Amino acid sequence: MNTEVSTNHTQTEVIQLLLQLGLSSGGSFAIWRKPKSNTVEMVLDDSTVPTKVPITIEELDPGFIIHPFADQEDKKAYFIKANNYLKIQIDGPFERDELPEWAKIRLENESLLTPKELKSLLSKLPQDPYNTGIDESQDKAHFMHLVEMGVQSVLGGKMEKVVPARTKKIAIPEDFNLSLTLLSLMKSYPFAFINFFHIPQVGTWMGASPEVLIETKGDIFYTMSLAGTQPAVGDNPLKTVAWTQKEIEEQALVSRYIVSCLKKIRLREYEEHGPKTVVAGNLLHLRSDFKIDMQATGFPQLGSIMLDLLHPTSAVCGMPRKESHEFLQAYEGFDRSFYAGFLGPVNIQDQTSIYVNLRTASLSENQAILYAGAGVTEDSDPEKEWEETELKCQIIGKFIQNPTT
Repeated sequence: MNTEVSTNHTQTEVIQLLLQLGLSSGGSFAIWRKPKSNTVEMVLDDSTVPTKVPITIEELDPGFIIHPFADQEDKKAYFIKANNYLKIQIDGPFERDELPEWAKIRLENESLLTPKELKSLLSKLPQDPYNTGIDESQDKAHFMHLVEMGVQSVLGGKMEKVVPARTKKIAIPEDFNLSLTLLSLMKSYPFAFINFFHIPQVGTWMGASPEVLIETKGDIFYTMSLAGTQPAVGDNPLKTVAWTQKEIEEQALVSRYIVSCLKKIRLREYEEHGPKTVVAGNLLHLRSDFKIDMQATGFPQLGSIMLDLLHPTSAVCGMPRKESHEFLQAYEGFDRSFYAGFLGPVNIQDQTSIYVNLRTASLSENQAILYAGAGVTEDSDPEKEWEETELKCQIIGKFIQNPTT
């Protein structure tokens, strides 16, 4: 370990300090940066026993929520309570004195770990139980057969759309630099929710999600429909993009699903804008935005209500939800764990921002598992859907294997 304690740090070293705080605590912690922001936030709970809470977000203490793709028997989500919280800007030089008192005390006599020492600390964490038993979900032939079965089910009228997923295992390099990887994600994907979390005995994950599930700030509720995928090509991909009927219809299905949820609770006063093309890393998507005044419509708990109605969305599961979910449970062949679940800060500074857990990877001692899915309709081609998942896996994978990319 280094012998001198420096007080002035580069951006990479700031992220490393936060990771050092979390990984050495023995507890649960999350680090994130919201879209279009230069602010990094962190919550830390020293308890070594994971906490689970009901999904009634308006009643929760400030913290960070993580829910798997599949519903839990106890109908609860994992929760990292903000017993310790910090918020720092990383767009310039940083002094340790800018840290809150609790963080300064913990780091008072500690020098900055080297990337190798930090990786060693990461490798000593308990094995993620979801990292075991995954086999055929990596296999191309299995995934393409899954897509073909999905197409046949849609053509047979059983579903309008289904979203099969797959995994991809990659080795974590010897010279892996976790802090540089996270900082590179933040710089490369300014419009994504960059996140890293660890829960003892549960898992260690990081991601760059492009999709808001629900957001509340004051009296305003917000959600989006995001679907349709193609590579971002050229210097100005937004000007040259062209969407196929399959992609347009896929995105429209997600929007219609949101509207159907609003109709279920008889809420008719909402703003809808879009669809428009948006950039998410090396991909383009179609997105529509929905905004609702919770006070004017008389729905103060709209966040919890819509969270329950929307998850899992048709963008990660399919439509109808029951039939597509049953199809995935029967044929997908692996446990998605937190992939396509939801996560994000809750009731921090009077704001809740929960995202679909996409473009994500689970980390263990020597390997990372990448997760990706593709929307399947009657017009889907198995080879193209496989290529789409490969592109999605690259969003995180290339930074793990070469963080300076």
